[in-house]
Amino acid sequence: MPKMKTKAAAKKRFSFTATGKVKAGPAGKRHGMIKRSTKFIRDVTGTMILSDADTKIVKKYMPYNR
Repeated sequence: MPKMKTKAAAKKRFSFTATGKVKAGPAGKRHGMIKRSTKFIRDVTGTMILSDADTKIVKKYMPYNR
């Protein structure tokens, strides 16, 4: 049985917490900041924990990072 490969895009974008949750950077901060509100920009700083539905998808992409 061949080894499963980790998706290269997923390992660059996501990381796991010690309890198995998935951390990711929020979307919407690359360009076009002038049209976004100050509150939006402030809220999308740092990282966030993905929802359970999204976590299931990411864990399929990263079979060995659990």
